[in-house]
Amino acid sequence: MLHLNDLTIGYRNKPVATHLTAHLTAGTMTCLIGRNGTGKSTLLRTIATFQPPLAGSVTLDLLQPTDITTLTPRMRARAIGVVLTERTAIGNMTVREMVAMGRSPYTGFWGRLTSSDREIVDEALRMTDMEAFAATDMNALSDGERQKVMIAKALAQQTPFIMLDEPTAFLDYPSKVGTMTMLRRLCHEQGKTVLLSTHDLDTALRLTDRIWLMDGGHITDGTPETLREEIDCFMSRT
Repeated sequence: MLHLNDLTIGYRNKPVATHLTAHLTAGTMTCLIGRNGTGKSTLLRTIATFQPPLAGSVTLDLLQPTDITTLTPRMRARAIGVVLTERTAIGNMTVREMVAMGRSPYTGFWGRLTSSDREIVDEALRMTDMEAFAATDMNALSDGERQKVMIAKALAQQTPFIMLDEPTAFLDYPSKVGTMTMLRRLCHEQGKTVLLSTHDLDTALRLTDRIWLMDGGHITDGTPETLREEIDCFMSRT
């Protein structure tokens, strides 16, 4: 589904991580783990095309392998859903209106929702347990509730690939487990590909299909079982 091809990431020719090679398989959830400062967020921002790679490329398997930097904004929005942890200022907007923005790649110039679009928005709210907040102003939400809304927006976008940076950072433990379980179910039942970064190693190791362990400027790619020794070494140093 997605491939890192000898990728170097960083800022203004200052590499953070080099020669990254890994892939994501359709229908699987992969957790990106690593210590602070190893480049996890930089990698996610590069995949999302918020910043350019310093070398190498990221390709998506669409009709054919395609460099993500060559996609138009609309094509990217139909292929990749992104949920970041940055809290941005939001004006007067309800939860439903925010989730409905996930349909913008499909609604055309005027942004009018069809009955099918509205059903997709309702389903995204239901899946994230945010139905009761549909008419609530975004600015009235807690950080955890706000995070669920942004996940719902990505679900409403209906992309084959969803990428999330610390999606459970502001959630209590039951909500963390519920969110991770929901994302894995999306992968297994709908064939979506999910990549998420997390510091919650216990939940990640129990619920994820694969691990990208980012350490020393490189990625080790495998299942929680095959990477047990590397993960134990990593955890002993954190």
